Amino acid sequence: MPNHTPAAQLARLLTGQLQGATHLDLRHCGLTELPPQVLSLADTLEVLDVSGNALHTLPDGLAQCRRLHTLFASGNRFAMLPAVLGRLPALDTLGFKANQIAEVPAAALAPTLRWLILTDNRIGELPATLADCHRMQKLMLAGNRLARLPAGIGRLQRLELLRLAANRFARRQDALPDELLALPRLAWLAHAGNPFSAAREQAAAAERSPARRIPWAQLSLQEMLGEGASGQIHAAQWQPGAGTAARPVAVKLFKGEVTSDGLPQCEMAATLAAGDHPALVGVHGVLADHPQHRQGLVLPRLAAHWAPLAGPPSMRSCSRDVYAPGLRLPADQADRIGQAAASAMAHLHGRGLMHGDLYAHNLLVDGQVGALLSDFGAASFLPEDDPACAEALRALDRRALDILLDELAAHAGGGHLPTHGAFASNTGRQLR
Repeated sequence: MPNHTPAAQLARLLTGQLQGATHLDLRHCGLTELPPQVLSLADTLEVLDVSGNALHTLPDGLAQCRRLHTLFASGNRFAMLPAVLGRLPALDTLGFKANQIAEVPAAALAPTLRWLILTDNRIGELPATLADCHRMQKLMLAGNRLARLPAGIGRLQRLELLRLAANRFARRQDALPDELLALPRLAWLAHAGNPFSAAREQAAAAERSPARRIPWAQLSLQEMLGEGASGQIHAAQWQPGAGTAARPVAVKLFKGEVTSDGLPQCEMAATLAAGDHPALVGVHGVLADHPQHRQGLVLPRLAAHWAPLAGPPSMRSCSRDVYAPGLRLPADQADRIGQAAASAMAHLHGRGLMHGDLYAHNLLVDGQVGALLSDFGAASFLPEDDPACAEALRALDRRALDILLDELAAHAGGGHLPTHGAFASNTGRQLR
């Protein structure tokens, strides 16, 4: 059986055995520069992944790759987004997450971009050429140093998903200008963890009661149940005290300080502020005293037959969930799922929150009750002092709900629901 590991691909590339290749995976190969042999694939290369190396520049000759539409270079040492990227004529998806990027030259943004991932860098300003990317659907900027958006952001008429959390926006108007909130397709937005929203987030954190803190010593971790953009979810047993019976729970351990959606502490604050509702998964409390100081949440553990309604977006679908092939939902079940999602959303809005990620992949279904909404990683508090802005943000959630309801209608009229594990990861971690 052929060896398709990145190391094997690199060896074959260096010996000229990959002529005509369209996909090249060179992740974690210890590269400090892009091998010149990559340019020998200029006429055929479509997808290049060089994540997890020590690259800090890309050669000007990369512009010869006229078919290259997807490039991932996350986890490298770039301090500046390479200007050559703007000369790639077919560039569609670009991921430079978790580098050290402080500068984005105007020439580095290809006008053909549809999906741009610059999460977890040091970017303080974006060029006005961002507004020239008229195909942009998905823009991920969480975990940077942005204090304002570039002029003309309202020209991104196809933008559907935007992540602005964990930046340095001091004023609501700098992060959420009217022209942004008026975009006709924007449906998924995260903006927590900025100075302009800090007071509300801190107030929510202060409302946590001592009973909400669950010591690590009371938990016995078991198998991993799943993994998302922000953390890993494990089965666990929780024994609140001596002589009490242990109870099954799920423990979400956050991966780091910044996720693609924002900050763990913001997700925890929103999860607690959401309160109880029949269509929410709910929460037992916040993890305390972890030996490696990891942050986490202790959640109810659902029975194994609960499963996500869909899988997360893929490279091809970009901003749309991926449903199991041939999925047909009983009409009454589709109706109950839609009602549950709408009820959960209305509850959150009443609690001063927007969900920001109202997707089928965040709805858990069991075939009977309806659905439970989960994952508050992109949730944000609504500005209490700006009713017009708050209503505009609620409208984004409602647009996401409308998309979900359309998807439910498209899959209604059949007889089988997704089963646990039906959705393998079709979206690599680079896309999160």
